[in-house]
Amino acid sequence: MQRELASPFPDRRCFFCGADNPQGLGLRFFYDDATGEISTQYVPEERFVGQGDILHGGIQMGLLDELMGWACVAHSGEMAVTADMRCRFLRPLRIAGRPVRAVCRVTGRQGPKVHMEAVLTDADGAVCMRATGTYHVLSPERYEALVQGNASGAG
Repeated sequence: MQRELASPFPDRRCFFCGADNPQGLGLRFFYDDATGEISTQYVPEERFVGQGDILHGGIQMGLLDELMGWACVAHSGEMAVTADMRCRFLRPLRIAGRPVRAVCRVTGRQGPKVHMEAVLTDADGAVCMRATGTYHVLSPERYEALVQGNASGAG
């Protein structure tokens, strides 16, 4: 069974998931109880074209980065930031007026580091991009300081 995840972010202006960002994507995220995976769907907009009818690679990477961030929070119950993300583009992801799907699963945790794998598929289910990521879990105080601009350096 899939259930929608509530946003853990008090600031609702995020480009990818913020409900209060009229220019954003307004993504919604779902947790699958059977598989432990987090997913989202999105119909790519023409304004995000790269070349031809291909969804810009930066938007593709952003979709998976956002998804992995949500997966980390869902898995750990704590806020986290991207420490490392590696992407592999496998085939063009065409803007075709149909939804693309992104799915992520947590593969492990070592201390404050949460490791994940994610894929982005086209409307026909073909995998267009794969990514791995490591996200660093932060204490509530460290996260607040980071968001408010009072933090320096890597955590």
